[in-house]
Amino acid sequence: MRHLFTTLALIFFFIYAAEAQSYEGTVDYQKKDEKAIIIEFPYSSSVVEGAIVDKMEKMGFKKKEAKGFLIYKNIILSEISSEPADYLIRVDRKSRKDNDASLVYLIVNRNDQNMIAASEDLNAGSKAFLNNLSPELEAYNLEVQIKDQDAIVTKAEKKLKDLQDDNDNMQRKIKKLQDDLEQNARDQQNQQNELERQKQILEAIKAKRKVNG
Repeated sequence: MRHLFTTLALIFFFIYAAEAQSYEGTVDYQKKDEKAIIIEFPYSSSVVEGAIVDKMEKMGFKKKEAKGFLIYKNIILSEISSEPADYLIRVDRKSRKDNDASLVYLIVNRNDQNMIAASEDLNAGSKAFLNNLSPELEAYNLEVQIKDQDAIVTKAEKKLKDLQDDNDNMQRKIKKLQDDLEQNARDQQNQQNELERQKQILEAIKAKRKVNG
C-alpha cells in the first residue's frame, strides 16, 4: 500500500511539473510594480535558482545580483528574442509554509523599456522559455537529491568506519586486559606460593625458639 501511495504521489508530482504554465503579472522592482511573466514550480527556491543559474552558465552567461534579482544584461536569449535585452529573474519561495514550491518572475528590458508589456512576441517567447524549464528543473533537482544522498551515504560510511575503528581499539584493550588478568592470576599464584614458603620459614624459626627455651 505504501508503494502505491508513493507511486501515485510521483505521478501527480510529474503531472504538476509538466503542466506548469506561465502567466502575466507584476513584480516589485526598484520600488515599482513591473510587468513580468510568472510561473510556479514544485521545487525549493534554492533548486529553482540553482537550475536557472546553471542553465544560463552553460549558455555562456554569468549572473549579477541586485535586490533579489539575477541580472543578465545585454544578452541574446534566442528562445525569447533574437535581439539583445536585459533579463531580470527573481525566484521566491511561494509561501512561508511551503518550502517546496517557488515562484519565478521574469522581466525583460530593452533600452530601459519593459518589453513584456511592449512586445507580444517577446511576451510569448518569455512564457515559452519559462514553461520549458520544467525538464531542466527536474533533472537539476534529481542531481541535487543525488548529491545530498551521496553526502548522507558518505557520512554514514564514515560513522560505520569510526565505529569499526572503535571496536578494534576496544578489542585490543580487551585483549590487553585479558592478558593482564592472566598475568595477574599467575602473579597471585606465585605470590601465594611465596607466602606459603615464607610462612614455613617463619614456623621453622619459631620452632627453634621453643627448642632453645
